[in-house]
Amino acid sequence: MYKVGLYTLGCKVSLYETEAISEAFAEAGYEVCPFDAVCDVYVINTCTVTAESDAKSRKYIRRAIRKNPNAVVIVIGCYSQRSPDEVAKIEGVSAVIGTADKMKCVQIAGKMQNAKCIMQNCECYVSDLDGASFESMCVKNAPRTRAYVKIEDGCECRCTYCAISGARGPVRSKRAEEVISEVEGLYKNGTLEIVLTGIETGSYGADFETKYDLADLICELDRRHSCGRIRLGSMAPELLTPPFIDKIANTKIMVPHFHISMQSGSSKVLRDMKRRYNRDMALKNIKHIREKMPDVMLTADLMVGFPGESEEDFLDTMRFVSEARLLDAHVFAYSKREGTPAATYENQIPENIKKERSARLMAECVRVRDEILSGVVADGKPLSCILETYNKGEYASHSDSYIEVACKGDKGLNGKMVLVKPTHHENGKIYGEII
Repeated sequence: MYKVGLYTLGCKVSLYETEAISEAFAEAGYEVCPFDAVCDVYVINTCTVTAESDAKSRKYIRRAIRKNPNAVVIVIGCYSQRSPDEVAKIEGVSAVIGTADKMKCVQIAGKMQNAKCIMQNCECYVSDLDGASFESMCVKNAPRTRAYVKIEDGCECRCTYCAISGARGPVRSKRAEEVISEVEGLYKNGTLEIVLTGIETGSYGADFETKYDLADLICELDRRHSCGRIRLGSMAPELLTPPFIDKIANTKIMVPHFHISMQSGSSKVLRDMKRRYNRDMALKNIKHIREKMPDVMLTADLMVGFPGESEEDFLDTMRFVSEARLLDAHVFAYSKREGTPAATYENQIPENIKKERSARLMAECVRVRDEILSGVVADGKPLSCILETYNKGEYASHSDSYIEVACKGDKGLNGKMVLVKPTHHENGKIYGEII
């Protein structure tokens, strides 16, 4: 039996794709092993969102080659799509696949192994994404209590800082019946929470000939009792509109949590980024969400150091964390990406200022988070949690609103949905008792 090791860099979409590829290898008779094992085949699913992502992708490619110089090494994903020649020049890479045709990995690996030799020249399977269709893939058995289901690929926003629209191509959506079938299959196999995800999740259905959007999909899943609970991947603020929220707020399956791809709390910076919303629109939509879903928690992506970001612009982002009452945020510094408009902008922010602003913003996020968690403890309302991991008598879990929760419990409750009464919080985590 041949052995295969897979590694994922980047987003939840890539994690889902790697899981689907892993299942395809298993069905073809391969033994799926840890990436650090000596394998016959390695698949590295790469990311290109920042320069650091490119560097990490190269690091793990070379790690696989060092582990077994005779292995078939297949490199796929966003970095491959954007810089195929750069990847192909790494000695030891057997094949390069972009963001389309990822499911060809098994076929390509088999062909190369049957040749019983290491390919002297790297084979390239990177195609033009114009006119590409949604690549069919499916996950049947999630190894965790929470599973990702990719419902959409591509992005047409063309933000001035981002290389992903070029790496992922236009918006393509998975047919609703295929999504529902996959979700139902995972639920029947014991997965209680499904995360519907995509490169631009909120654009789901924009490419369909007939009107059918993300809210329609959620409502249909709810009507068919297809799953335990549904969570969404990153959503742009302009897509969290009152009509959208009104449609999904009263469904039984929708969790009270949204992750907002906010990027900045400054309207000026958002305009320079060519985002499709401003500060006021985001806060107005957030206000409506809280009116319709009082227990909702919000998390966000926040960037510091975009070219031309003044101290006042940065303070707008600091204030946004408090005004929006963010439970948590992924704070990251702007990274210049070759080929994007922002890379040529004047007033690039020095790295030391980016670092200092990142630290200040993360500290503000912690302050607001602790205020929110104190309120949760004081309220005393039980939290609906899925018990995820067990260690020395204690379970780690997340509430439906995505609060990190720890509680003591008997061994063997992994994957169970329980109510936890909060008692106190510490280091960003609620501690409580199962009731």
